[in-house]
Amino acid sequence: MDILIFIVSMGVLIYGADFIIEQSEKIALKYNISNFVIGATLVALGTSLPEMAVSISASVKGSADIAVANVIGSTIFNISLVLGFTFLIAKKISPNRDLFAKDSAWALFPILVFILMGIDGQLNMVDGILFLILMAGYLTFLISSNQVDDIDEDLAKEDFSWPKSIALLLVGFAFVIGGADFAIDSASNIARQFGISEWVIGLFLVAFGTSLPELMISVKSALKNNADLAIGNIIGSNVANFTMVLGLASILNPLNVDLSANIFDITAAVIASIMLVFITANRLYNKSAGIALMVILALVIQHRLAV
Repeated sequence: MDILIFIVSMGVLIYGADFIIEQSEKIALKYNISNFVIGATLVALGTSLPEMAVSISASVKGSADIAVANVIGSTIFNISLVLGFTFLIAKKISPNRDLFAKDSAWALFPILVFILMGIDGQLNMVDGILFLILMAGYLTFLISSNQVDDIDEDLAKEDFSWPKSIALLLVGFAFVIGGADFAIDSASNIARQFGISEWVIGLFLVAFGTSLPELMISVKSALKNNADLAIGNIIGSNVANFTMVLGLASILNPLNVDLSANIFDITAAVIASIMLVFITANRLYNKSAGIALMVILALVIQHRLAV
């Protein structure tokens, strides 16, 4: 039964992603906002809601390992799986925005801040507030660095209606978040039957489930030659995961963090983030970069299977 629920949930995710992409592009066109900024704000915050719901729930229930592992795992999946697969299937990726000059620091900075905060073994309320301040700084930066993309002629011909767009966005997010929620529950039920630890459940099954919205939206964006929204979605989601997700979770209930016990997984997330910076610096938006990113995920999986 859980397997059937997982499959149906994936279908709902895909359907919801279509609504979000189309309406986000219409809003960007209407107000001369770049697709990257829309992807890094509206879409990224929306697709980070599953991570937020899971980590906050885990924090309140005292399951700090799931809350933290969810964010670490999502970072690994978002970069290695989502971007890697996006690079592999996209015919052409040529972002209008200079991602290295403007955004590469945000791909790496949040996880480094997390490590510094976790050295004392705990993320507390003060850390959570600092995380939220960092998120506010990121949003301010995005708004000030807005760069209008080329106009999509097909969308430009369509009439824009705020009520319609808001309604379709809400439907899209409901499908994406609801689909992810059922996917997470079904995957977790299967895992617990095999006696898998909370950290591994959070790192792989829950993180994979909460990364499904980013995966569906980024892949569909790439297939529609909207690389800016796809990449903006990933960078924005990773920032939101560390700042808003861990920030709110640690404000509600302090989170214990064991950096030494989970050094391999945290290091993998750092390496994946550095790889993203390297790719943007050299504009390596191609299949070779996609394969390199997928290798990181394969190594993490191989390591966990061997433990």
